[in-house]
Formats: sequence, structure tokens, C-alpha cells
Amino acid sequence: MADERITITLPGELLYEMDRLDSNRSRFVREAIRQTLEYRRQQSLAESLSEPHPDLPELESLGFADWAGEGAEEDLADPQAGTPVRWEEGRGWVEGDE
Repeated sequence: MADERITITLPGELLYEMDRLDSNRSRFVREAIRQTLEYRRQQSLAESLSEPHPDLPELESLGFADWAGEGAEEDLADPQAGTPVRWEEGRGWVEGDE
């Protein structure tokens, strides 16, 4: 993807601190944005795991065949593979079937 030019306005003291650390403002801003985006992705994932979708309890009770529907190619996923997990209110995701 091609680089695009943008214009932003920052307080002078922030620019001064940035210039003390790195003379390449574009690189500094690019790295700061990447770090912020990664942090927000992680926060979003943590929030999603701490508060699962409201339909999850109903879906969790279904077996693979019910979830996938009739005619599903069961060889695409091995229901015996991996570690079984379940959601427990107040604790989050825990290992085990029961």
C-alpha cells in the first residue's frame, strides 16, 4: 500500500519531546500509531473474552454437527482435537468439559 501524506496539529511541547527522542517525526508517529493500534486490538480481544457474546451459552450447548448443520464436512475440523473449554460466569474461560 502506498504511503499517504496527512496533516496533524500537535502541541509545541509534544513536538519538542518527540524531536529530542527521534529526529524523524514521520517514523516516530508511525511507530506510535502502530503500538497504539496493537494495544487497542489486545484490549478489544481481552474485553471480548471477558464478556462473551450473549448467544454463546446456547451455542455452547450444541454439538459440532448441530452447529455446522446437516451435510457439514466433518473432516474439516476434528472435534477431538484441542483442549475443551467452557465459560464460567465470574471466572471466564476455563479448561474442561464440566
